[in-house]
Amino acid sequence: MARTNAIGLTKADYKGAPTTLCQGCGHNSILSQIIAALFEMNVRPEDVVKFSGIGCSSKAPTYMLSRSFGFNGLHGRMPALATGALVADITLKGIGMSGDGDTASIGMGHFKHVLRRNLPLVYIVANNGVYGLTKGQFAPTAEKGLTLKRHGTNPYMPVDVCMEALAGGATFVARSFAGDPKQLKALIKAAFHHNGLAVIDVVSPCVTFNNEPSAHYSYGWARDHEAPLHRLDFIPPEEEILLDKPMEPGERRVIRLHDGSVVVLEQVDRDYDPTDRFAAMRALEESYRREVLLTGLLYIETEGRENLFQVLNLPEDKPLNRMTQEELRPAASVLEEINAKDMFHGADVRVNGR
Repeated sequence: MARTNAIGLTKADYKGAPTTLCQGCGHNSILSQIIAALFEMNVRPEDVVKFSGIGCSSKAPTYMLSRSFGFNGLHGRMPALATGALVADITLKGIGMSGDGDTASIGMGHFKHVLRRNLPLVYIVANNGVYGLTKGQFAPTAEKGLTLKRHGTNPYMPVDVCMEALAGGATFVARSFAGDPKQLKALIKAAFHHNGLAVIDVVSPCVTFNNEPSAHYSYGWARDHEAPLHRLDFIPPEEEILLDKPMEPGERRVIRLHDGSVVVLEQVDRDYDPTDRFAAMRALEESYRREVLLTGLLYIETEGRENLFQVLNLPEDKPLNRMTQEELRPAASVLEEINAKDMFHGADVRVNGR
């Protein structure tokens, strides 16, 4: 008998149609961890809405959460689509699945603006460095000097999604590897609970067009060069559990949690503060020089920043898409007040009139 979670659902209730992606594609691994994370967090699929643009990564809404609404939009326009839907119904939690081309090329402008608006959205970039849907051309995230069959050698410097997210003011920035499912699942859980835009750049190898051992988006290179910032797991909100003393590098410690389960902590050999945006930028720059794949929670802003719903002062008791026309339409007195205002330096401005 299939195991059920606290709301009586099985993992099958979180799945979608069978994938048509290539066998071994890293995108399938990302989908598996989204499914596992939501199942373990007891999230109702009907409370989630899915968004995507164009590309192999953007076929994702078909392969997960069949009970959730999903929208597959224009190339690069996923953030705009998500903004409209989530502003209309703030009771839903959004998951956006994008790719390196969808986000870092045609969609870069939309990506930058959704960052500064801090839309509450889990924004996952399935990053393989190539345009897999159109036969493997170089994507903007491909490393300089990468040589691929039929496409020659890439002469351009790459766009780094995490660096762009940090520079754009994102309040949650992480990087993971599709071949590291435990870390990826923990980051997805944390991102889902973040009250703002959460960007997770996932190195997701394309086994068809970009899996040469020396390619920075291959399984082999990523496994050999992954450098986790920390060992991490996600703990749901409860009474705070504190360590009785600081941990030493390399030390392992078992902590008992509120539900009786335990988590094993291991202190890595570096001192890193994920609430320091500049430290995150320095860590990324250092990783380029060392040619390592830096993974983990790079940055999180824990206080002070409003999300888009708060900026717009959206009502919390009733979403916009459940309001009547009478509730949404401005009153006649409001229109009269607008008409009476001298808005353009003496010009006689009228609304719905001349």
